[in-house]
Amino acid sequence: MRLLVVEDDKDLNRQIFAALTRAGYAVDRAFDGGEGWFLGDTEPYDAVVLDLGLPKKDGTSVLREWRRAGRAMPVLILTARDRWSDKVQGFDAGADDYVAKPFHIEEILARLRALLRRAAGHATSELSCGPVRLDTSSGRVSVDGIPVKLTSHEYRLLSYLMHHAGRIISRSEIIEHLYDQDFDRDSNTIEVFVGRLRKKLGVEVIQTVRGLGYILSAPETEDGAKPRRADPAARA
Repeated sequence: MRLLVVEDDKDLNRQIFAALTRAGYAVDRAFDGGEGWFLGDTEPYDAVVLDLGLPKKDGTSVLREWRRAGRAMPVLILTARDRWSDKVQGFDAGADDYVAKPFHIEEILARLRALLRRAAGHATSELSCGPVRLDTSSGRVSVDGIPVKLTSHEYRLLSYLMHHAGRIISRSEIIEHLYDQDFDRDSNTIEVFVGRLRKKLGVEVIQTVRGLGYILSAPETEDGAKPRRADPAARA
């Protein structure tokens, strides 16, 4: 998942960026409303953390312009303001959730997870596809109850596919949503990560749709029974 943080306080921006990066997200940053508006208007973010009290262009104006332009990504508002009227103004501009400063970073992470789940139509923190389970709150992945250890890039890929299970995801969409601006975006890298992920999961849940991309769907056996996970040692 690719996120945008728009916060003019450099220390707070850095703290949020570090926490989101540790949590496995690809994160871009902006330090004023003008830059934040431009990034949100031109890049396909999965969610945005937006401060209201920004220089050059205030957060409410930024959000209102995004919504008028049809930008529908979930937006979590951050502000030091504690008046109820400011909260109402933020929600009326199109905010999806609201956190007042000071806050615990764990609350930001939890609220973002909830926004991302709801945007993809999921009600709980555990996503599943056949025998594959991904817990967004803990970052744990398992197949038939057996833990699977993934790298950060493999986890990002699986998480995005599971949030959008049943839909064909193009390589370009994966690149846009898994990597920040500074990453060397090579489509061959996606094929490598998909190959590694398939091998680690050991079940055929990631299907290639020739010429279009990939789709995550539960595998089925000829008799309709749940397939068993392949033994990685047997494939080595």
